[in-house]
Amino acid sequence: MEIKKTGFYDIHQQLGAKLVEFAGYFMPIQYRGIMEEHRRVRSTVGLFDVSHMGEFFVFGAQALPFLQKMTTNDVSKLAINQVQYSTMCYENGGIVDDLLVYRLADDRYMLVVNASNLKKDWEWLNSHRTSGVSLEDRSDACSLLALQGPKSFATLQKLTDLDLQQIPFYWLREGEAAGVKMMISRTGYTGEPGFELCFPVEHSARVWAALMEAGKEFDIEPIGLGARDTLRLEMKYCLYGNDIDADTNPLEAGLGWITKLAKGDFIGRESLLRVREQGVTRKLIGFSMQGKAFPRHGYRIFSGMQPVGTVTSGSFSPILEKGIGAGYVPAALAAVGTPLSIEIRNTQAPAVVCETPFVKRSPQ
Repeated sequence: MEIKKTGFYDIHQQLGAKLVEFAGYFMPIQYRGIMEEHRRVRSTVGLFDVSHMGEFFVFGAQALPFLQKMTTNDVSKLAINQVQYSTMCYENGGIVDDLLVYRLADDRYMLVVNASNLKKDWEWLNSHRTSGVSLEDRSDACSLLALQGPKSFATLQKLTDLDLQQIPFYWLREGEAAGVKMMISRTGYTGEPGFELCFPVEHSARVWAALMEAGKEFDIEPIGLGARDTLRLEMKYCLYGNDIDADTNPLEAGLGWITKLAKGDFIGRESLLRVREQGVTRKLIGFSMQGKAFPRHGYRIFSGMQPVGTVTSGSFSPILEKGIGAGYVPAALAAVGTPLSIEIRNTQAPAVVCETPFVKRSPQ
């Protein structure tokens, strides 16, 4: 299968990015270095190409009932121009994907789904589509940039007449920036203030250049997927394929807040009601290392001499300057302060369950 290129591929090459195949696309893992890029986003502003994500449009008279059935959150609570984090589940409560739901008009929505799940999600949605619902995959026609960091407002405001301070967290506006019509949403995957910009792919180079110029006074840098991963881990944001998948359910993953069991029927609801009634047997916890070692995905988690789980996400935190991670452990071991150990190269490295997010950020 041919590997796809985003509208920014030539720019990544010119900037000397380390490009790898990711979810069917050539994507930049890093430019200057993961640690430096991570700290740039936390300190001023960084620009991410996230055009590998999927954009599905859902419209028609039955769009709302359809999305209520397909997702766990309550879509009926969305006002026009509001965004919602949600999941789709299988009948057994396992997670198909986590996604964002954008309400664009009375009967028009956009779903932003994970790149690695694009084909699966598209088939899943179409297999349940009913009359009165139309689906359109515009993933290849859209570019998606994430502008993230404390100086993201000051950077973007130079390029648009929209009052960005009037866009609340998890809301969007449609307007122009850098002379290009786009959707500007107050969303992101870093824990920092920021925006995600969705616009036609043919304007990719123009928008990228304008943002880099506008952010020059703040030392803006392009940021790769490597730093995107460490940034999201410091916030304990779930990554599909690591922390959540078809074998995990939203309640044990700590996503009960987007699982509205009282809203009415949706796929997976009966199974999740049983999980709630019986109580979760395991929980996704965050832990920090007590020494210099840092964990990786797949490392075993121990309580004493007993293996009790597996690291789902793990890395060195550039902000905390120590190893942090996430993983599922029995519910009895999920309390903050519980001592654990992580098997790293056949040795037991001490760790402790800690409060998350690991890095506390100011409110959005």
